[in-house]
Amino acid sequence: MQKRWIIQEDFDGEAVHTLQQELGVSETLAKLIQLKGINTFEEARDYFRPSLEQLHDPFLMKDMDRAVNRLTEAIGNEEGILIYGDYDVDGTTAVATFYGFLSRFYNKLEYYIPDRYKEGYGVSEAGIRYAAQNNYSLIVTLDCGIKAYEKIQLAKELGIDVIVCDHHTPGDELPPAYAVLDPKRNDCPYPYKELSGCGVGFKLLQGFSLQSGIDMKELWAYLDLLAVSIASDIVPITGENRILAHFGLKKLNQSPRPGLKSLIDLCKTNKDLTISGIVFGIGPRINAAGRMDHAGSAVALLLANNEEEANLLAEMVNNKNDARRDFDSTITEEAIQMISTNEEFANAKATVLFKEDWHKGVIGIVASRCIEKFYRPTVILTESNEKVTGSARSVDGFDIYAAISECSDLLDQYGGHMYAAGVTMSIENVEAFRKKFEAVVAKHITPEQLIPSIHIDSIIKLNEIDRKFFNIISQMAPFGPQNMQPVFVVEHVQATNVKLLKEQHLKFTVKQPGTNVAFDAIGFGLGDYYDLVNCGLKFHMAFTVEENEFRGLKSLQLFVKDIKFDD
Repeated sequence: MQKRWIIQEDFDGEAVHTLQQELGVSETLAKLIQLKGINTFEEARDYFRPSLEQLHDPFLMKDMDRAVNRLTEAIGNEEGILIYGDYDVDGTTAVATFYGFLSRFYNKLEYYIPDRYKEGYGVSEAGIRYAAQNNYSLIVTLDCGIKAYEKIQLAKELGIDVIVCDHHTPGDELPPAYAVLDPKRNDCPYPYKELSGCGVGFKLLQGFSLQSGIDMKELWAYLDLLAVSIASDIVPITGENRILAHFGLKKLNQSPRPGLKSLIDLCKTNKDLTISGIVFGIGPRINAAGRMDHAGSAVALLLANNEEEANLLAEMVNNKNDARRDFDSTITEEAIQMISTNEEFANAKATVLFKEDWHKGVIGIVASRCIEKFYRPTVILTESNEKVTGSARSVDGFDIYAAISECSDLLDQYGGHMYAAGVTMSIENVEAFRKKFEAVVAKHITPEQLIPSIHIDSIIKLNEIDRKFFNIISQMAPFGPQNMQPVFVVEHVQATNVKLLKEQHLKFTVKQPGTNVAFDAIGFGLGDYYDLVNCGLKFHMAFTVEENEFRGLKSLQLFVKDIKFDD
């Protein structure tokens, strides 16, 4: 699929010049730094040297004082506390963090993860009644609850206080909880709005620790779990998230808890784990527990105390991930076939597919796979508990949550954010929803948003790339949404030693006339360009700079993202 190259040209020239002088870096590097919103030496120092002392005061969050006081009171009165979390990676890491931390000095607690198939997403009536029957007078919800008005009202009627820790966009009315912690509340002055669900729970524990005089090192021990949540929930790697992810990755790579170590071992990687490594390696395995069965096994794995227990639970979770892959592959093939053979879908601006027997646990993955092939906002629906439930995924720059909100009259329930959402509706509304969603998307989406794009940070010459250049770029990590690894373009280059690997990957040496350097380059999935590259044509190349290690020797390698020819 042809991609648009969007070349970044919006620099603050004065700030770039200042950074170049004060940091002693090239103009290209100064531009990259300024693109991160950094304009002064002090901002650059904080960015390149993250510190846990840079974290915001948790009490800046609306209702934090109420939440901390209520948690402290519950522990002081020896009340039963139920920790309630969602079944995805963010929810399970949040529960493992909150339960793991509190259980070190308090034992009247339990955690509760709803069953994806019996209870559905978020706070369930079954969960509230479970709390009442087992004498829990305080529920802490993690990564859910912000739209659970009726369920939290029921808890209140049953004499249970609820502290909501969520990061999703609130509805018009907040739930009647004892405290609602959500940086996206309109009235919340907290300076950073993009925490994960686990991150909001972590801030509550930070506030609790500060008030109770608990050594912060006790809490920092859970940063590995928090890094997994930040990566897997695809939240921006900026501000506070970047600091937390930086130190969380450090712990993951140096001394991870037994459960995470077992998952890392299963990934069979000999490199340090990155945000991307979590997204494609650890995250799907944790997610598979809740997709294929009950997510309680994922929490048990994350809380495992020893290697033997962790290895056993990790193997179970891994087996579920293998089963998930089989479902994912089969349903994706069916979905792509449905789109390809339906004339009505050929010129559609959105995809809405429904099949009653698709596995609910993988429909979000299938939506993402369909976007890779057809690149347009996509909703995949299946039947569950006599209702139709679905997962929605979006394309770059299009707010799918807002589009779904415009169809709310046809929905029983919906929630999510700009790029991912979930819906529940009656079966008789499916066709009406498909038509209305298509109309809404067609009205708001631009032609450019329907073409996949690559954001280019700078056009450079090959001779600008050396070890110092790479080292400075590496210090911009961890890379992820809104702090992506820099992508460069070199123009009018030629290739030698061109090889086609496994009929689909391109490997070659790239040279640029007028420079005296050459680099090894590899382009996964770019095998279609083999003949054109191999015959000596000049081309432009979009790429990132990576480090390759072979037999103990390290060298710089260019990771090709796309190729365009002069013609």
